[in-house]
Amino acid sequence: MSPHPLEDLLERLSNGDAEAAEQVFRAYEPYLRKVVRRQLPGQLRAKFDSIDVVQSVWVDVLQGFREAGWRFPDVDHLRAFLVKVTRNRFIDRVRKHHKALEHEQPLEKTDPAGLLDRQDRPSALAQADELWQRMLDLCVPEHRPVLELKRQGLSAPDIARRLGLHEDSVRRILRNLARHLAVDPAARNGS
Repeated sequence: MSPHPLEDLLERLSNGDAEAAEQVFRAYEPYLRKVVRRQLPGQLRAKFDSIDVVQSVWVDVLQGFREAGWRFPDVDHLRAFLVKVTRNRFIDRVRKHHKALEHEQPLEKTDPAGLLDRQDRPSALAQADELWQRMLDLCVPEHRPVLELKRQGLSAPDIARRLGLHEDSVRRILRNLARHLAVDPAARNGS
């Protein structure tokens, strides 16, 4: 009886082989994404994707193999461990975004008069222009049409249709831009 094809990879992974780590990730990634997608509520799909959860788990797993010397007797134990860690990471992400979901409401339910009646001060308009310029500077040229359409108020599905992209790609582009903006020192200092 021949051993499981992943058994050899598991041994190589335990010995620190980077190529084996990539192959193991590719083998388990679809399965772990299903674990997340089965539990991911529709309203959270705009916040994060199953691949985000799986990749963050995999970073920790690789660190565990390299630094903590993790070892698993066989692929069944590794798979059970990965499923457990993936579920726990998913629960953490749901908890993290739960409060934001409580406060969000669809644009259709927002009173447009309340949005249009307020007068912005010139300083607020200047800050908004500066922020827009920083966003353009941080955004790669290929993604600027996404940013322009979002500024016009289009939803991710509308942007995706107009540009021929997948909705998740649009959300990921916007989310990555927000992350870059959050770590941009000029954005934090307001200068």
